[in-house]
Amino acid sequence: MLGILYMREEEKLALDVYTYLYEKWGLPIFSNIAASEKTHVAAMGLLLERYSCLEDPMSEEPGVFTAPELQKLYDELAARGSESLVEALKVGALIEEVDIVDIQGYLEKVDNEDIKLVYESLLKCSRNHLRAFVATLENYGVTYEPQVLSPEEYQEIITSPMERGTAG
Repeated sequence: MLGILYMREEEKLALDVYTYLYEKWGLPIFSNIAASEKTHVAAMGLLLERYSCLEDPMSEEPGVFTAPELQKLYDELAARGSESLVEALKVGALIEEVDIVDIQGYLEKVDNEDIKLVYESLLKCSRNHLRAFVATLENYGVTYEPQVLSPEEYQEIITSPMERGTAG
């Protein structure tokens, strides 16, 4: 159940970074994906209520996290995304790569079908978000290089079509 706690905050990190970057740069991709991330945070909250006896430590305050590694990551990514619009788009792609890897890791460890369903939905959305950030970078003449995913897995994701079935 610790995966639910961590993923709730990780989804909040994406929401908070994208909201910040939208305010900084005004590019709709950030607000569009932030709206999706807001539903992901809520979905993880519902899982937490249903399947965990752990208290939800998530702060409602933007940019504040209880997991020290997520606080550090937020601070680094927000600063990096402030450097330029292209860097902000690269930050978006990196966040989605991290989400994909983390969700895949939690999927391997869970046997609850409800939790699996939510994780699979989040995974699909993260792949779509990665595709969107990469395509937007290409519109700016920038080729994104994966930072976390293997080159093979990255290519498999970005060369496949957008996935349907769940908002995100």
